[in-house]
Amino acid sequence: MRKYVAEFLGTYGLVFAGTGAIVINTQTQALGHVGVAMTFGLIVLAMIYTFGEVSGAHLNPAVTLGFLAAGSFSRRQVAPYIAAQLAGALLASATLKLLFPESVTLGSTTPAGSSMQSFILEFLLAYFLMLVILHVSHGAKETGVMAGIAIGATVGLEAMFAGPISGASMNPARSIAPALISGDLDHLWIYIVAPIIGALAATITWRLMRPLRSTIT
Repeated sequence: MRKYVAEFLGTYGLVFAGTGAIVINTQTQALGHVGVAMTFGLIVLAMIYTFGEVSGAHLNPAVTLGFLAAGSFSRRQVAPYIAAQLAGALLASATLKLLFPESVTLGSTTPAGSSMQSFILEFLLAYFLMLVILHVSHGAKETGVMAGIAIGATVGLEAMFAGPISGASMNPARSIAPALISGDLDHLWIYIVAPIIGALAATITWRLMRPLRSTIT
């Protein structure tokens, strides 16, 4: 239960701070795009350091499924982890709706261009994020000094350059929550399917690279 509470709280923090930065920037223009991207990266880093030793700080259904595909996570824990992540994300979006009732989208992710363009972007973003996670994590736990820095920096970097086009979600829970609370469901499928496929593809690459790395070392 401690693990599920950690996933709930960690995902709440991620969605509250990350999408909250979007909502506040829309109203005040105080943060700018760079500030929003940095907020996402920093909150991921903070949540990994806070909950990494407890639950692994997945904070993302695509990451949980990626760890499962990599053979480093228990199948019986997948559903509770994802349920906790979605519950935390939904409560965060509900909190933002309460605080900022005038916000229409609550930081929802929507394509700036075509749906296929954003789908490919989200696939690639999740692919490289999961690849980084697999290489710096211990088993299914994002722990250690370098894990937080590497993963938080990757999220911030990807949000920095891809955010204006696809929203740089990389995380189904992060997109599902504001979409459901705001009712903006038109392109939600992109942000559910693409990150999951990207994360699963990364595990294939990771498995293929493992024998090579062992031979070299």
